[in-house]
Parts: sequence; structure tokens; C-alpha cells
Amino acid sequence: MKKKNKQEKSQSFLKGAAILGSSMVIVRLMGMVYKILLSGMYGGVGTGLFNSAYALYNPLFMLSTAGFPIAISRTVSESIAKKRYRDVRQIHKLSVPIFVIAGLICFLAMVIGSFIYVRVINAPNAIFALLCLSPTIFFGCLMSIYRGYFEGMRNMTPTAVSEIIEAACKLFLGFTASFVTMKLCMNSYYSSGYVLGIKCASEAEANGAAIPIAIGAAITGISLGSFFGFIFLFVRYKRGGDGISVAELRSSPPPRKNNVIIRTLVRTAIPIGLGSIVMSLADMIDSTLVMQRIYNIMETNPDALLNVYGSLIPDDVLMSNNTHTYLYGCYGIALTLMMLVTAVTQVFGTTALPSVTAAWTGGDRTKLKESMETVLRVTVLVTIPSGIGMSVLAEPLLSLIYSSPNVANEVEIGSKVLAVMGISVIFIATSTPLCSMLQAIGRVDVPLKLFIAGMIMKIVVNYVLVGIPEINIQGANVGSIVCYGFVTVTAMFILCRETRITPNFVSILIKPLIAAIICGVAAYFSEILFDFVFVQRVATILAILTAIVVYFIVLLLIRAIKREDLLQMPKGNKIVKVLEKRRLIR
Repeated sequence: MKKKNKQEKSQSFLKGAAILGSSMVIVRLMGMVYKILLSGMYGGVGTGLFNSAYALYNPLFMLSTAGFPIAISRTVSESIAKKRYRDVRQIHKLSVPIFVIAGLICFLAMVIGSFIYVRVINAPNAIFALLCLSPTIFFGCLMSIYRGYFEGMRNMTPTAVSEIIEAACKLFLGFTASFVTMKLCMNSYYSSGYVLGIKCASEAEANGAAIPIAIGAAITGISLGSFFGFIFLFVRYKRGGDGISVAELRSSPPPRKNNVIIRTLVRTAIPIGLGSIVMSLADMIDSTLVMQRIYNIMETNPDALLNVYGSLIPDDVLMSNNTHTYLYGCYGIALTLMMLVTAVTQVFGTTALPSVTAAWTGGDRTKLKESMETVLRVTVLVTIPSGIGMSVLAEPLLSLIYSSPNVANEVEIGSKVLAVMGISVIFIATSTPLCSMLQAIGRVDVPLKLFIAGMIMKIVVNYVLVGIPEINIQGANVGSIVCYGFVTVTAMFILCRETRITPNFVSILIKPLIAAIICGVAAYFSEILFDFVFVQRVATILAILTAIVVYFIVLLLIRAIKREDLLQMPKGNKIVKVLEKRRLIR
């Protein structure tokens, strides 16, 4: 295997975050374009079917990987810190059969479980989306063999490239397959009056029959993306190696026995995996609960719900008894923006784990404090302004992104959801890096306990609030605030207690909060001002740019950005020199 230089095979936290973060932004933007196109073509019902497939997929995928990618990343990082390079190679070898077997089992479980799940959520047409998504579990497991391994070596580039490949296939192959499928189905109706053997009395009925098939075709692009992502990682490892040199292998002590390595991985993976499974299962229960509660309202007290939305719910949705799927799709439209933020902070958690693990393993308290503060500061610098910005610009943002007149009603409903969701995103996105740092210092059990408690709170709150017609889907947002607010605050307390390190909260929290509030005020008033002069799209873009500029100016003026953080970034030296000349950093 080829020898890699030290810079390539071991990236700093911020360099790794910059690489993985850049790829994640590209991936999420592609995913956003993909969902915008699908929503524009298929509306709230199509979006609801799409999201329903992921509600079952997520817990099964978490079960199939069971925390092993994170366990591998942490164990590899720890082994490298101790210069046990033969252990690193052995960890990779042992991970292959684990992921292959788990992926096959959970793939079959999703295929079988799909037929049960569609009955539970009262959406039989979701079966096409579920079955088309099921291969993604298997190929996702195969990718996990390599992602956790490279991430543990602080090389985020392979993961970043594979994610872009996945997203590109999803966007281009998935949308093309969906468009062609819809075209063929409607052509069949126009020529014969049938769609896949089903007699349709009207164009609206034919459209309703074709949408589930077209959504299934769109999701096929996701499965193909996971396949090509795996192929890239496999070839990258075989041809490029992992960066461990022959000299390092010779100087390394003999590898530990297989059963010792497996026990170490299992001890780390089980609580992490259970935490992820609990989260995904709770999300599945949550989404199922939301749809069932709205379905029950439409069965028992439909007028109360319809009074909330007036004529925003189309007549054909009401006639086909798909109101619950439609409103869940509106919730999903708002969720697209939230996921962009959580994806970025998930990157911070991924890149923080090996850095914090190395500092903790080496007993370097100074380095540990620096790593913790950097992760927390960078996370908060993203989450707070993003959440506030989503809340104050909810309607303009969704109107900018979902510009198709076909989804105007969904956008109006979704904007009300996003205004509250902006607050929840601050806690949701911040909890991920905090839990990753707890895992890095060996407290892999804590996130599991916190998520179990938090999700019980969320399910109870959702059950009560979503069942109130005047609140309905907004209840899911309140449940998220309660759940993740609890997880974030408690995780921060336990992290400080376990490490006996108290971060500088003025630097990592108060200063970014002040800047974010000023940023939100600038966004709100500049949107109103620009709206008098420009069309709404232009006004929204200018308001966003104004808010960003104001935010960074305030950050620099109150010294919320540290010199050490900038130095770790790509081209950090040049950025520091420019800012030092203007006395904006010390």
C-alpha cells in the first residue's frame, strides 16, 4: 500500500471539519434540490410518501451498523495514539464480515417489514418507496467498513467524496428515473385510461395512482448512489491504502488477539448503537404517531383541523383521505432546511471524536480543553444564527427554495412549522457534537441514557399536542425542543463533570448568542426593507447576505473567533494575517 504523508493521513479538527463540512454542504444542497424538484412535481402527498420510507429505513440502518462505525473510528484513533498500527489493520479486517452479515439481515428485515409498516401508517401506496429504499441498507453497511476506518485516522476525504457520489446519483439518476416513470404513467392514461392496469376516471386520479410509483423510482437513485459510493471507497482503499507505512508496522507491537479487539469494539459499539437505534426507533414512532393522530382527528373532528388551514388542503387530498400524509409532507418540507444545519454539526461530531479521543487517551488536559472549546464554539457559531434565521425568515426562505406554484399551499403550512422548528434546530444540532465528545472520553453509555429519557419526553408531548386540532403538526416541534433541550443541557453538564474541565462559556456561548440575535434582527428588518424595493426572492437573498455580513462583523468586533481556530483551517495563516493587520483578532 502507498505511503501517505502525515498531513494527508492526519487532519486537524477544523481541517477535517472543513473537508467533511464542505462535502456535506454540497450533499445537502443536492439533496435540497432533489426534494424541491420532487415536491414541485408531486406536492405534499409525494413528500409524505418519501419521508415515510425513511421513517422505517433509519432505525433498521442504525440496527445494521449498531454503532460500529463510531466504535471503529474511536478504537482506530486510540490505537494510532498508542502507535499500535497492527491493531489498526486488524480492526479493519474484522469489521468486514460484521457489516456484510448485518447489512444482509437488515435489508431482508426492511423488505418484509415494509408490508406491515404501510398498514400501520394507513399509507399502502408507500410500499413502492420502502422497497426501493431497502438496498441502501446493505450498501450503506459496506460503506461503513471504510468510513469509520478512515475517519479514525483523521482522513475525512474518502468519506466526503463518497457522500458527494451518493448525492449526485440521487439527484441525477433518481430524478431522471422519477420524471421518466411519471411521464410513462401519464402517457398510458392519456392513451388508454389506465395506469399500470388501474382504470382511472380522471387526470387527478391517474396522477394520484402514478405518484407512488414515481416516488419509488426517485428513491431507486438513492440505492444506486449508495452502491457507487461503496465502489469508490473499495477502490480507494485497494489502490490508495490507509497511510500506514511499512516502518510504522515494523515498529508496532504485535496485534492484540481477535477476541480482545472484538470485545473492545462491542463494548464501545453496543451503547453507541443502542443510542442510535433508540433515536431512530423513537423518530419512527414519532412520525407514525404524528400521522396516526392527524388521521384520528380527521376521523373524529375534521372541521376543527380544517378550520386551522382553511382551503390550504386541496380537495383531492381530502377526497382520497390523505390529509395525514399531506400534512406530514408539509412538515417534511420544513424539515429539509433543518437537516442542512444538523448535517453540518454532525460533521463536527464526526471530526471531533478522534481529536478528543487522542487528547483524552494521552492525558493532555490542555489539549483536551482546547479541543472541547473549539468543537463547542464552532458548533454554536453555526447552530444559533441558523436557528434564529430560520425562525424570523421562515416564509421567505421556504418561498425562495420551493418556488413552484404547485406547492404554494404546502409552503404556507410549512413556513408556520419552520418558524417554531428554528428554535428546536439549535438544540438538535448542538446535541450531536456533545454526545460525540462524551463517546470520545469513554462515556459511551451517557448518550444512550439521555436519548432514552429525551425520546420518552418527546413521544408523550407529541401524543398530547399533535392530538389537539389547533396545534396538530406543530406539536412535533414542541416535543423536539423539550427532548433535545434536555439532552443538550444534561450532556454539557456531564461532559464538564467527567473531564473536570469548565469551558469558557462567555467565549463559546454568550458571544455567539449576542451576535446571532443581532444577526436575526438584521435579517428581519432588512427583509422588510428590501421587500419594498425588490421582488420577494431578491429581497430574501439580500436579507440573508446582509444578516451574514452583520453576523461576522459582530463576531469580529466582540472577539468571538479565536486565532487558534483560524490557524487550523485551510489557508488559516493567510486569514489570520489579514485579520491581525486590522486588529480584529489577537
